[in-house]
Amino acid sequence: MSSDPSLMPDLASADAVAGPAPQPAPQPAARAAGNGRTLAGTAAGQLRERIIQGEFPPGSRLNERMLCDLLGVSRTPLREAFRLLASEGLVQIEPNRGAQVVALSEANIREAFEVIGGLEAMSCRMACERATDQEIAEIRALTYEMMASHARHDLPTYYRTNREIHERISLASHNSLLKQLYEAQNARIQNLRFVSNENRQKWDLAMREHIEMAEALDARDADRLAAIMRQHLQRKCEAALKSRSETIDTQHM
Repeated sequence: MSSDPSLMPDLASADAVAGPAPQPAPQPAARAAGNGRTLAGTAAGQLRERIIQGEFPPGSRLNERMLCDLLGVSRTPLREAFRLLASEGLVQIEPNRGAQVVALSEANIREAFEVIGGLEAMSCRMACERATDQEIAEIRALTYEMMASHARHDLPTYYRTNREIHERISLASHNSLLKQLYEAQNARIQNLRFVSNENRQKWDLAMREHIEMAEALDARDADRLAAIMRQHLQRKCEAALKSRSETIDTQHM
C-alpha cells in the first residue's frame, strides 16, 4: 500500500458539511433472561462504557438501586459486575460503603500513561513489520469512520471507533503477550484517554494525529508511527492531569 495524502482533510470544511450530530442511541438494558454470569457481564459492559464516557466520573459512588433500574438487573449480578470492573481497576469496593469509580492520583496517571505509551509504541513498531495489508486497510477504514464522527461532533461513536483503532493496532502486532499487557493497563485509564476531546481544538489535534498514524502505518514507517503514538498519549496524559486538577479545585471551592 502507498500513503494517500487525500486522507488528510480540512477539518473545518468537514464540520461545515457534516450537518447536526445524530442523537446517540440509548444503551439497552440487560436482559432479564439468562444466567447470572451473563447478566453480570452485560451489566459490567454497559457500566464500563458509561464510566469511560464520563457519565460516572472518578471518585463517584455507584448507587445500587439506581443502577439496578438503569441496567435492568437485580443486585446480585450488579455486585458481580462491580467485582469484574474492580478486577480491571475501574471500580473499587469498600466494605459497608459499596462501590465507587476509581480516582487515580497524579502519580498513578503519569505512571499509567508512561507504561501504556511504551506498550502502544511497541505495538506500532511490530504492526508496521507484521500487519497484513488487510489489517492496515481495516485500520484505515476505521480512521475514515472516526473522521466522519468527528465532523458530526458525535463523541460516543468517535470514542468507540477510536478505541477500536488502538485495539486493532495492538492486534496487528501479532504478539499475544503484548496484547494482554496492553489490555490490562488500558482498562485502568480508558476513561482518561478521552478527556481532552471535550475541548474542540484538542479534539481536532487528536483527530489529525490519528490521520497521521494511519498514513504512517500505511507506509509501514515504524519510527514515525511510534513517535506519533507517544506524542498522542503524552497529550492525553497532560489533559487528564489538567482535568483532575480542575475537578479537585472545583470540589474545594
